[in-house]
Amino acid sequence: MTALPNDAPDDAAVLAATRDWVERAVVGLNLCPFARAPLVRGRLRMRVSHARDEDALLGDLDAELGLLAESDPQEIETTLLVHPGVLQAFDAYNAFLDIADLAVRMRGLEGVVQVASFHPHYRFADAPADAIENFTNRSPYPILHLLRESSIDAAVAAVPDTDAIYQRNIETLRRLGRSGWDALWRTPDADA
Repeated sequence: MTALPNDAPDDAAVLAATRDWVERAVVGLNLCPFARAPLVRGRLRMRVSHARDEDALLGDLDAELGLLAESDPQEIETTLLVHPGVLQAFDAYNAFLDIADLAVRMRGLEGVVQVASFHPHYRFADAPADAIENFTNRSPYPILHLLRESSIDAAVAAVPDTDAIYQRNIETLRRLGRSGWDALWRTPDADA
């Protein structure tokens, strides 16, 4: 497990990078057609976990699950639990997802909340590590995305062919290419 270095970014920097990723990639490229509404309505909660090990992250996850379950969906629809200090290796992160799903069940939230996964080194099982399609789930930091099942159901009802989203995302990223993906992150000052 990798600990945060002494010069790790502060919470504001982590949240700014995460919000930038949501705005430019997730919403900007329409990788998730359901993400725009919680973002623009102010119902997206982003929290930085200061966990340095899996036990501490599990405690933060449990707290966020409880908060989401008790909150009005009109206030908090979905949560991004960003954890820059733990699970930097994708294989370890991927293994932790089983623990996250168990935490959902232990809280009695199976069928109420689900966990989606985003990681800087995300890799689909059938894709080479450098394949552009992996970038559909690549985020600046490891993230556990807590989604209300009711929000997913409502979004699915509004989108006629949700199975096509994954394929459309791959096509979008292939058209964009790695140079286009990298260009998303350039600031206007960097081009001057």
